[in-house]
Amino acid sequence: MNMGTKTERLAAATQNDPRWAAVVARDPAAEGKFFYSVKSTGVYCRPSCASRPARPENVQFHLTAANAERAGFRPCKRCKPDQPQMTEQHTILVAELCRFIEKAEQTPSLHELAKYAGLSTYHLHRIFKAVTGVSPKTYAAAHRASRVRAELKRSNTVTEAIYGAGYSSNGRFYEKSSQVLGMTPTNYRSGGANTEIRFAIGQCSLGAILVAASKRGVCAILMGDDPDALARDLQDRFPRAILVGSDAEFEQLVAKVVGFVEAPGIGLDLPLDVQGTAFQQRVWQALQEIPAGETVSYTDVAQRIGAPRAVRAVAGACAANALAVAIPCHRVVRIDGGLSGYRWGVERKHALLDREVQAWLLEKSHMQTP
Repeated sequence: MNMGTKTERLAAATQNDPRWAAVVARDPAAEGKFFYSVKSTGVYCRPSCASRPARPENVQFHLTAANAERAGFRPCKRCKPDQPQMTEQHTILVAELCRFIEKAEQTPSLHELAKYAGLSTYHLHRIFKAVTGVSPKTYAAAHRASRVRAELKRSNTVTEAIYGAGYSSNGRFYEKSSQVLGMTPTNYRSGGANTEIRFAIGQCSLGAILVAASKRGVCAILMGDDPDALARDLQDRFPRAILVGSDAEFEQLVAKVVGFVEAPGIGLDLPLDVQGTAFQQRVWQALQEIPAGETVSYTDVAQRIGAPRAVRAVAGACAANALAVAIPCHRVVRIDGGLSGYRWGVERKHALLDREVQAWLLEKSHMQTP
C-alpha cells in the first residue's frame, strides 16, 4: 500500500469523526466525553488541551483516560487528563473554602482565603463567584445570618446568640439586624412576636390570592384554591406575629395586585420585604429584571447571575419565592420551553404568561397605530 495513501486515509478518518471538530475548537463542552492520543508524541490529552494541534493522521480517540493509558499513552503534562477536570477542581476547592469560612470564628478576609487556597485574591474571587454565584464576602454574610437565626432559636439570650454566631460585638450585628432578619432579633427569636403583619385575601380569575405586608413592604403574595390554606401558610411563616385583618387602605393594595394578575399591562410597583439567602436574593433580583411578556430558562438566569453551573439552585430559589407575580418566577421555563413546575400550579403559570403576551401584543399594536 502506498504510504501517502495510508496517511491520507488515517487523516480523513480522524477529520470525519465529529470529535475532531471539538479538538480543533478546544471545546470545553467536550470535557469528560472522550480523550485523544497523539501517536507521534506518545501522550493523550483532553479535548480542550491548549497544546499545538496534532496532525490528524496521528490522532486516536479514547472513551476514557484508562483506555488511553492501556493503549500505551502517558498523560499530557499541560492539560493533565489523569486529574479531575478544572471545573471539578474549582468546585472541590470552593467547597473547602466554604467549610473554612463556616468554621472560622471571624469572617476571613479575601487575602486570608487566597492564602489558604494558594491563589491570588483576584483568581480566588473569580473562581468562588463562578461556582457559588456570590462573592466570598456575601457567602460569609449569608452563612452568618443563618447562624444567627439558628442561635436565636436555641440560645438563652439575644446577646448569647449574637456572640454564638461569631459577631464580635452587639453593635456590629444590630447595624444589619433588620436586613438579616426582617425584624428585631428579639422579635425573630419569639417567632415574629410583636411584629405586625397586615393581610387580606381576595379573589381573582386564578383563584384565591393572599397579600401580606410588614412595615417594610409586601412580604407575601400567595395564590391557591383554598383561602384558609393560604392563611395557614402565612401563620406558619410568622407563627407569633400579630396578624391584622384587612382595612380599607389595605384592600386597595390587594386590589392593585389582583388588577395586575387580571391585566398585566398596568404594571406592578410595590415596596417589598424580601427575606432569603444571598443566592436566593440574587436570583429574585434577576427575575424582576425579566420584562413582562418574555420568558427565560433556568440556565439563562444562572448565567445572568454569574453562576452558570447553578441551574438546580436557581430552580430551588424560584420554588422558594413567596411573592407571586411581584417576583415573576412564572417567567422562567425549561430550556426546551416547557413550563415545568410552578409553586402555585402550572395552569396558573400558563395563564399568567398568556396574559402577559397578550398585553405585550396589544401595547405593540397601539404603538404601531398612526
